[in-house]
Amino acid sequence: MTAASTLAVPGRTQPGAATRRTGPGLAGGRGGIWFVLPFMVVYAAFVLWPLLYGLGLSFFDTSLVRAESRFVGLANYALLFSDPEVWRTLGVTVLFTIGSTIPLVVIALAMALLVQTGVRGQWFWRFVYFAPFLLPVATVVLIWQWLFSGDFGLFNGILTGIGLPAVGWLTEPEIGLWSVVILTVWWTVGFNFLLYLAALQAIPAQLYEAAELDGAGGWRRLLSITLPLLNRTTGLVIVLQVLASLKLFDQAYILFKANGGPGGSATPILQYVYDTGFTDYRLGYASAISYVFFVLIVLIALVQARLTRRSEP
Repeated sequence: MTAASTLAVPGRTQPGAATRRTGPGLAGGRGGIWFVLPFMVVYAAFVLWPLLYGLGLSFFDTSLVRAESRFVGLANYALLFSDPEVWRTLGVTVLFTIGSTIPLVVIALAMALLVQTGVRGQWFWRFVYFAPFLLPVATVVLIWQWLFSGDFGLFNGILTGIGLPAVGWLTEPEIGLWSVVILTVWWTVGFNFLLYLAALQAIPAQLYEAAELDGAGGWRRLLSITLPLLNRTTGLVIVLQVLASLKLFDQAYILFKANGGPGGSATPILQYVYDTGFTDYRLGYASAISYVFFVLIVLIALVQARLTRRSEP
């Protein structure tokens, strides 16, 4: 090797030479804050500040039609516990949650199992099952208002065509809430279907092959392999579905044109909060109801998470 070959060439990095960083880096944590700062500003302005402002509002007697506000302390919270309408609408919400969660879990699992078995045209069935979930709530309600119509609706047309009496899907107090349940199941079951389908595809095929060699039939493989391995997914689906069902508002509000259904039988607690705040103009009392309901949802989520954790092997 000559002396000339060892000379450094200007502008070219020699092999094995360490590269020195001259600009500001993220390793020290100084640059990362600038990436999250825009999100933090938006989150604080549109989530944290309204959350704290609403909490403070619940301690005041505030109205949209009155300029002054009067501090009442815990009076709004004491009033809501003796308000029968709070308990009635909360009962409607809980009944809807139970009535919608069970079919949304069972039907979604059945749909995923049917697709996973290798039925022809899987792409078509996946599209058909998931497509309703992509529709906006207003479109879904308009479709089901026609289906539920008492005069020319499809459902009553089928019932009368086979000799059965027509059903007042939107006019009978005993049926109104279940109409919302049927609508919601059709609309949202596709999301749970995708969760189950992804979990089924993650189960190793060798387990089924080994079970088949041992003489296990289809039902035995389902009960001994598939369902136990879907426990975590089922727990996730139940938690997500319960939390989503407790927030019932849009479909019931639009379906019954904001009147709460026949006899108020389909009025969820969130609609009562809305009516109290923006129809009766009692913002302080509406805020107190919403925060108690928020605490209830958090407690239910924590209990469900704890139960799911205990059931895991």
